[in-house]
Amino acid sequence: MHILISNDDGIFALGIRTLANTMAHHGHRVTVVAPDRERSATGHGLTLHHPIRADIIEGIFAPEVTAWSCSGTPSDCVKLGLSAVLQEKPDFVLSGINQGSNLGTDILYSGTVSAAMEGTIDGITSIAFSLASFTKKEFQPAANYAVRLIQQLTENPFPEATLLNVNIPPIAENDIAGVKITRQGIRRYIENFQKRLDPRGRSYYWLAGELVEEIEQPEHIYLPPDLPTDVQANKENYITITPLQYNLTDVVTVKRLQKDILSF
Repeated sequence: MHILISNDDGIFALGIRTLANTMAHHGHRVTVVAPDRERSATGHGLTLHHPIRADIIEGIFAPEVTAWSCSGTPSDCVKLGLSAVLQEKPDFVLSGINQGSNLGTDILYSGTVSAAMEGTIDGITSIAFSLASFTKKEFQPAANYAVRLIQQLTENPFPEATLLNVNIPPIAENDIAGVKITRQGIRRYIENFQKRLDPRGRSYYWLAGELVEEIEQPEHIYLPPDLPTDVQANKENYITITPLQYNLTDVVTVKRLQKDILSF
């Protein structure tokens, strides 16, 4: 398989190096196009008003991996990889392994998920991988699972391009409880902006959101309540796989508007 890999932690991050090298070790052809610095929480942003620069990077990844450093966002990186770097479409686009979880509503801001979504938009099954810890750096269990998941999807491919969001608990591989298919949970934060002064006495603000609530079992209009959320299952030490889509149409409200608003 030919695999394009990106991330939002930057090309020097341990997570992407572990993922790319592990994939190459298992015989996959790997191309990396990743930001030249950390681009966390950039969502699906694109660079439109100044040039994007890209350079071949050597000495960081295994010799079998072709790696490019890109000055743009995670979405820029995947677009550049698919449209300028590669001569043909890859079989999969992978993003990660992110340092920190992408669970619940966090995915709306995630550069990791957005990079994978860019591959799906282009018709390629894509997967975002995240290690659910901001401090632990044992990425190998997540990379090993990524290899197994790619093998399963190769043997049993989806009929159309699909986006999967995968979160791996930050524990020893033997302690992982298993794998669960999940739905998206909800996380809510207090938005705390800390006001500070720079050396010249000018004020600036630093966002320091505080997690105050995780709704483990929110109602869903289509899925059964006994289907666990990513937030819940990850707390129980399961690898979570949440299928996502980029079509944000509110089906319920469409039907309500069709019924109640028939004319101007």
